Amino acid sequence: MAAGKELDPTEYIGHHLTHDAVPFIGNGGFWTIHVDSLVVAVLLGFVGIGLIWWVVRGATSGVPNKRQAFIEVLFAFVDDQARGIFRHGDRNKFIAPAALTVFVWVLLMNAMDFLPVDIIALGTHHISEHGFRIVPTADVNTTFALALTVWFLMLYFSVAAKGWGGWMHELFCTPFGGKLFPLNILFNAIEYLSKPLSHSLRLYGNMYAGELIFLLLWTWAATGLVGTLFGSVFGLLWAIFHILIVGLQAYIFMMLTIVYLSMAHEHH
Repeated sequence: MAAGKELDPTEYIGHHLTHDAVPFIGNGGFWTIHVDSLVVAVLLGFVGIGLIWWVVRGATSGVPNKRQAFIEVLFAFVDDQARGIFRHGDRNKFIAPAALTVFVWVLLMNAMDFLPVDIIALGTHHISEHGFRIVPTADVNTTFALALTVWFLMLYFSVAAKGWGGWMHELFCTPFGGKLFPLNILFNAIEYLSKPLSHSLRLYGNMYAGELIFLLLWTWAATGLVGTLFGSVFGLLWAIFHILIVGLQAYIFMMLTIVYLSMAHEHH
């Protein structure tokens, strides 16, 4: 919000939870682009790629420096997760790189929640009336886009691994046999539809709640000396706890990505 402008808690929170929305087709509605989420997500994607490229460019075969050692630990960590779940071919061909991309990108987007919203809003007010919301994963559009991308990859690998006929046979005949194909279709439809919903809403719900709690604590801190003291203390405690949430949600999203793509290769 602009400096010197007083807002009550409801107005203040609503102000900071408003996206810079631009209609894409007609009057918008479903076809509305959240410019802030899109721009920040794309920029962080380039930051993640640039960071890894910068480290790899200076990598040596001898004793690694600190940043190279950190990236090697990250690579080994993600590769261990992929190795433990995916057992249907060469994981390094796609699964492990995809998991690494998902983990780094989601982690960077989640970590934007640690930046002070008022300072960011003040710096972006000349672009947007409300300033940018800079946590893309606190926007359900972002998390659904990520989850649907994984979902389409899951469908692609399922058909590629089993063939079109094998996939259709599985859809109609699993798990209750061909005579109960209506139940099989219903069962599989629910399974297919629940995956992107749970995948996206878990990440969105946690990050949105974290953003909301930060805003609530800040409104408490603005109520006076006592409020400032307690708001600052609880804000610090929540920020420390939120570090776990930021990393954990990126890890869970990555693990579900590996699990779903691994399940797509399995024959029933």
